[in-house]
Amino acid sequence: MSDAFLKIAGLKKHFADAKVLDGIDLDIERGRVTTVVGKSGMGKSVLLKCIADIIQRDAGSIELEGKPISQSRRRLKQAGVTFSYMFQNNALFDSLTALDNVALPLLEAGQIKKSEIRDKVVDMLTQLDLANSLDRYPGELSGGMQKRVAFARALITDPQLVLFDEPTTGLDPERKFGIFDLISEYREKYGFTAILVSHDIPEVFDISDHVAWLDSGKVRFFGDPKELLESKQEDVVEFLNKAKFSPTKGRVPNQGVAL
Repeated sequence: MSDAFLKIAGLKKHFADAKVLDGIDLDIERGRVTTVVGKSGMGKSVLLKCIADIIQRDAGSIELEGKPISQSRRRLKQAGVTFSYMFQNNALFDSLTALDNVALPLLEAGQIKKSEIRDKVVDMLTQLDLANSLDRYPGELSGGMQKRVAFARALITDPQLVLFDEPTTGLDPERKFGIFDLISEYREKYGFTAILVSHDIPEVFDISDHVAWLDSGKVRFFGDPKELLESKQEDVVEFLNKAKFSPTKGRVPNQGVAL
């Protein structure tokens, strides 16, 4: 679609002789959740890092609202384009409290007063049931609580695009659903567009509008999750079987499980 919110064209990234991304074309719609799936080593996280300009692509273009991602963050913000990244390992600073970790992006932006920053961070962490953990360090928090702190940091600047790299890594099934519920709830609340890398098939499809399946450096499928699950295409069926897909796993809604 020509008016895509995020447009990726001809994206390539090679490491030595490995063609990790070998001509990726994707159009991402505004306000939708697109989940990227594929076997390990197929370049899912590399794709996110290219979108975020964390690693340099070898070829191709990435545009967010018509603005090249390769522009500096400052220029993108001046143009009203913002995005954030939730890392697979949370990437929290051990020497900073939960409050200070979440405040970092706001301090770096320098657009609001420090007193207002604290109020905004406290409000966000309170919404995520972390009001009693503001002054605790990452090492003093459970895995699920660390995920929520990382989630809060990813949303604190009110981004238009949020990139979630394996956000449920290290969590048990119930807490995985809790994270998926948060993504769904806050997407509805704030209206951001999300791109999510996950191995949690089929559970993650409950919050996904579209699925992109990467294999051998290419997007082999892009469409509705139901279309993927019902596909009779031999390579799709093989992928789902190897991903240990089981329709009987079902969806157990989050019922207040402590993260």
